[in-house]
This record gives sequence, C-alpha cells and structure tokens, in this order.
Amino acid sequence: MTQTAGAGTPPSPRGPGDPHGFLAEVKDAVTPRATLLVLGVIALQLLFIASYVGALHEPEPKDIPFGVVAPPAAAGQAVNRLEQLPGSPLDPRTVADEATARQQILDRETDGALILDPGGSRDTLLVASGGGTALATTLENLVTRLERAEGRTLRTVDVAPASPQDFNALSSFYVVIGWCVGGYLCASILAISTGARPANPRRAAIRLLVMALVAVAGGLGGAVIAGPVLGALPGSVAALWGLGALVTFAVGAATLALQGLFGIIGIGLAILLVVIAGNPSAGGAFPLPMLPPFWKAIGPALPPGAGTWAARSIAYFRGNGITGSLLVLSAWAAAGVVITMLAARLRHGHSAQEPAAPAP
Repeated sequence: MTQTAGAGTPPSPRGPGDPHGFLAEVKDAVTPRATLLVLGVIALQLLFIASYVGALHEPEPKDIPFGVVAPPAAAGQAVNRLEQLPGSPLDPRTVADEATARQQILDRETDGALILDPGGSRDTLLVASGGGTALATTLENLVTRLERAEGRTLRTVDVAPASPQDFNALSSFYVVIGWCVGGYLCASILAISTGARPANPRRAAIRLLVMALVAVAGGLGGAVIAGPVLGALPGSVAALWGLGALVTFAVGAATLALQGLFGIIGIGLAILLVVIAGNPSAGGAFPLPMLPPFWKAIGPALPPGAGTWAARSIAYFRGNGITGSLLVLSAWAAAGVVITMLAARLRHGHSAQEPAAPAP
C-alpha cells in the first residue's frame, strides 16, 4: 500500500540530487560576522606561533646587569674585558665589596657578580637561581669559560637559590599565568552569559564587583596551592594572595574594558595582549635579559611579566624590587575599571537618546 504525505508534513528541503538546498544552508550559516570571527581566530593562531617561537627559539644573554668586585687597579681592566665580550652578554659595573654585590642581587639591581681574588687563582661568582635558573646557569657557563681561558678556577655561590620543589624557578610564572587565565575567562563568561557590553553603568559595576570577588578567591587559592600545599614557592602566603588578587583583577578588568569597547571581539584582544604578547615576554622560561629586544621591552609592561617579576621577588628576594611591577598591575586594573564604566555610560546614554519604536 502506497503511503502519501499528509497535508501537515512539510516537504523535504532538498532531495539527494538537489545540492541547492545544502548550498543555501551553508550560505545562511556562514554569515559575514562568522567569517570575520573565523579569520580572527586564524590570525590569533598564527600570532601565537610567531610570538612564542620568536621569543623562545634562540635565547641569548644580552646586557645582563653584572657586578665586578676587585681591587681598584684591576677593577677597571676587568670591566673593560667583560664589556668587550662578543655579543655584549654582560652589562658590567664595579661594586665596592662582596657584601654590596650580594645586596644588589637581593635588591634585583644586578643578576650576578664576580669577586676577583687578587692574591690567588680562584674567584667567586654570585648568582641567584630564584630569579631564573636558566639565567644563573648561563652566567656560570659564561664566566667559567672566561676564567678557564685565563688559567683561573671559579667557585659559584647562589645567594637566592630556587626551592628544590620549584624546578627551574618556573612556579612563579605558572601561578601568575593561572591568575591571568582566571581573569580573562571570568570576564569572558560574563560576556557570553549576559552580553558582551553591559547595558548600563549599574550592570558594569556589578560585573566589576563579581570580578573583584573572583580575584580575591583565585588569588588565595593560587597562593595556598603553590605555597603550603605543594611547597613550590616560599615566601609570604599573604603577599602572594594580594599579588594574585591584583593580577586576576587587572586582567579581568582589562578584558571587561575591551569588551565594553569592542564587544565580543574584546575577548580576542584580551587573548592577544595577555596570552600571545604577555606570556612569552614574561621572563618565565627565560628571564628578560635572555629574550629578544621586542619581547624584553614589552614584558615588564604587561600583566604576566609584571606578575612573574613580583612573584619571584616575594618568593626569593624578600619582596625587593616589587614597586614597579605593582604599579604596572594597578594601572591595568584602574584603566580597566574606568574604561568599563565609561563605555557602559556612553552606551546607556546613546540608548536613552534613541527614539522609541512605534507601537503596533
């Protein structure tokens, strides 16, 4: 018995031999907006590869701040010899004595120092692996070759050693990256759930308040996990908590600001700033003196770089040299709050001025 389609059964949009219906569906799905977003994703992908490979594929020491302790007659000669090394790996300067050299390293003014022994053949190299094991190892290898070429021996002293549970002193970098991820993910979720641009200043303020609460919780969690739970980072848990809250809020507020200005595209711009530009230039895997000039220049001005420097200072350098990084993070946080509120106010004012639609 042949069954016919009832009156209420809609016709098939396309048959097996009719490609026009499929092409129409593709055309409806691939809108200009979707095409632009896909092209943006491809651009971010390629920028990610270029940034990470460009920054980290061939690390070379360049102008490392380096102290030299020697008798006055030999100090100038030693500094000149170090300045003339091929590629300028060191930026040497004379230091009065060993105690001053140690303090400058702990204050993060220099990354190492050479103590020359005028009465013997064995000199001393001061390094700080807490500031980056790769940098300390590079200094040791470089100075060892120089000493061997002159028939001298070298003793290395680590004045700020990294924790045995902190492999290559990378834990500071990783915990900061976690805080950054929490910041822009929280802001992105708020955009996806309630719209990229807040409808009015009150809603913008609510988003910033939520962001602040997330920052406090995430900062505490990161500090406790990296410190007491895993033992990866020594130093004050309270100080790391405060830093984590500031990093998370700075990144989150900046992401909210970019969303307020550019809508959903602001999420991509936040990823561009924090992940693509910020992570490889943060001085994590290779400290700043080992990065190419571009990444070395931008790293301290971005949240991952400022956060990594501050976390290492708290963990290994008694909190010294942290002021500049905190100012950078505070500036990102303040700018994010101001721009988020201004963008919401302008959007609300523009919506209020639009004429109401006529009633049907």
